[in-house]
Amino acid sequence: MPDRLATARRVVGTKQTLKAIQAGQVDVVYLARDADEHVTGPVRRECVTHGIEIVEVDTMAELGRACSIEVGAAVASIMKSTDN
Repeated sequence: MPDRLATARRVVGTKQTLKAIQAGQVDVVYLARDADEHVTGPVRRECVTHGIEIVEVDTMAELGRACSIEVGAAVASIMKSTDN
């Protein structure tokens, strides 16, 4: 799991990630393999539509830890850099 998730500007959660994707603000999305398809499916489809890289993580617990939160996460995303 990349350390980048712990330090980068990120969004955790399905709704927040979908909003960020639709606003064109997401660089890469992380999806937990053990999360329910009805949770991750809409995010996966938006990523494909917008050409956003998807990285799969084995478990929700692992993704949550990588995001420095104490609960599991089905979806997390790293925001595009704004320092241009």
